[in-house]
Amino acid sequence: MPSPHPLGEYLRARRELLRPADVALPDGAGPRRVPGLRRSEVAAIAGISTEYYIKLEQGQEAHPTSQVLDSLSRALRLDVTANSYLHALARIIPKPAAPISPPAVERARWLIDSWPTTAAMILDGHFDILATNPLMRALIPGYRTGRNSVAVLLLDPEVRDTQRDWEGLSMRSIALFRSRAGLHPDDARSQEIITQLMRDSDRFRELWHRYDIEGMTEGTHPIMHPTVGALSLHYAHLPLVGADDHSIFLYFAEPGTPTERALAGLAPGR
Repeated sequence: MPSPHPLGEYLRARRELLRPADVALPDGAGPRRVPGLRRSEVAAIAGISTEYYIKLEQGQEAHPTSQVLDSLSRALRLDVTANSYLHALARIIPKPAAPISPPAVERARWLIDSWPTTAAMILDGHFDILATNPLMRALIPGYRTGRNSVAVLLLDPEVRDTQRDWEGLSMRSIALFRSRAGLHPDDARSQEIITQLMRDSDRFRELWHRYDIEGMTEGTHPIMHPTVGALSLHYAHLPLVGADDHSIFLYFAEPGTPTERALAGLAPGR
């Protein structure tokens, strides 16, 4: 079931992750009865009353001003992406999904199929896999059309075995999924994925209620392929114009490296 008070739950989760030392407060005498900071401490740092902060956490006040949100963001030590998410939670307005342009998705499929040395897949706003190109299928066969990429990463042991930093990748993937699903609490497909992963994935249950948020990032990612061995891949998300919340996720290699040569060897027809 979606949370009736997503803003309040987010504030509570982030408050409970902070320690007094994180915000230059003394620990005080004796053990704390609650994890993280007290509500009164967050309120004081943010410059608002404790009573008002309690109303925010309990969902009695769901639309604070931008100034209050920025103050809370600083108090909770949120980064730019998490601050944007906080503002979005306070402005959630249910709306129908934007229409998807089938030609846009089809053209993207043609595009990724033309990349012989870049592994790529098309994802929708739920991170369901709409298409993969031949090199992605050779690199990580578990990422197949019709599956959910987050669920595959968390539940498919063969996919997990290829990930040399599965702990970090799974944390980022759950945080990225949260950044989308949290802003669409009534979305049936998102709730279906959450229900499945809460039931089947220890890692998802461990991290989901932290409310970590991740934006579409790029970086490097180590993979251990059973045929060509260790790979150091670059990854990126490209937004798909004409298809709301869709993206192309891709892996590629730095030119002239052993990883580039290994990818070339994996490419079908090579």
